[in-house]
Amino acid sequence: MKIAVVGTGLVGHGWAIAFARAGHEVALFDAKPGQTEAALQRIDTILPELVSFGLIEPDSDLRARITAHGSLRTAVEGSGYVQESGPESVSAKREIFAELDQLAAPEAILATSSSGIPISVIAEALGGRARCLVAHPANPPYLLPIVEIVPAPWTSEKAIAVADEILSGAGQVTVRLKKEIDGFVLNRLQGALLHEAFRLVEDGIATAEDVDRTVCHGLGLRWSFMGPFETIDLNAPGGISDYVDRLGPMYLRFAQQRGAARPWGPELVARIEADRRASLPASALGERAAWRDRQLMALAAHKGRPKQLPQT
Repeated sequence: MKIAVVGTGLVGHGWAIAFARAGHEVALFDAKPGQTEAALQRIDTILPELVSFGLIEPDSDLRARITAHGSLRTAVEGSGYVQESGPESVSAKREIFAELDQLAAPEAILATSSSGIPISVIAEALGGRARCLVAHPANPPYLLPIVEIVPAPWTSEKAIAVADEILSGAGQVTVRLKKEIDGFVLNRLQGALLHEAFRLVEDGIATAEDVDRTVCHGLGLRWSFMGPFETIDLNAPGGISDYVDRLGPMYLRFAQQRGAARPWGPELVARIEADRRASLPASALGERAAWRDRQLMALAAHKGRPKQLPQT
């Protein structure tokens, strides 16, 4: 199947790798001049590293399946699935989805990588809205396989099923939300941890580095292979009910102590920024991000992610 990836920034180029690895022909388009060419350069840098970790074959023709297009029309033409990964802006997404609804084949699925904007806000006025949905990935999607499928109330069951089949077939792990919610599941969970992390620094309990260490060398190790419910299920002899009996009152006390959510004010942000820059100069952010991706590659290889899926 031909898949169009519209918007080729950090998320878009990652989608291109994930879909091409599964054997799909991938057409790239970005309205921003030079963005698609930059995405292809990033892909050319990433692929040898994926080979070195055994995540794609050395003789893979993955790169040959990814092509750049100068117009949205040619990118979308003949595509059975479109993954939009443009700016996180309601107006921008409404505009591009209006174009996609006109240009894409009637049976093509139109998905957005939106991090928190529901598809009902983006596509409600479209004639083809029944084939529109959110397919929100973690970044980069070729290393972090989770994808949240979030339909609008009027998204067709067929569109949901086809999207799930395409994404699962590309090696992604899909989660179907039962209804829309601002931020979906992944970012709401991340947001809860971030609010507590910011609060611990603001209240002088710990430094930003100490909070990162607690997650990196504690919670994160378990969470890399099991979720919070399985974690607590295994942390009490009698399972979840036993855990809640033992520790539920403590967690309720924590929640009551938090009260209303606090904004992340400029002074607090500056303090945490200073902590981070003491650990990592701003000039080294790109290098550290590349290190992060290599660690994720090693983890993906350890967990047995498929090297390359059969061509479709």
